Amino acid sequence: MLFMVRINVKLPSDWDEKKIEEVYAAEGKRGRQLMNEGKVLRIWRIVGKRANFGVWQADSLEELHENIQSLPLFPCMDVEVTPIIKHPSTGAYEAEYGQLPQI
Repeated sequence: MLFMVRINVKLPSDWDEKKIEEVYAAEGKRGRQLMNEGKVLRIWRIVGKRANFGVWQADSLEELHENIQSLPLFPCMDVEVTPIIKHPSTGAYEAEYGQLPQI
């Protein structure tokens, strides 16, 4: 199953720069692990915000939740999940022209 996941991060106001750096380093490490496992397929940062959009893959909603919850910043996150499927136009394009260009 594919999911579009929007994550907004709201850091606690009492965190100092060192704490922020440590948590972001751990977040990046866990994010790369999820990418290597094929759970996060794509991710885009939203400019000017502590936020991102990603395309995630999971066998169930429970697995998706476990993976999102494993992120060190999870307690600071507002997460919106939307299940997605391939659009018919994509299939028609691929049948006629081949794979869509990579972005």
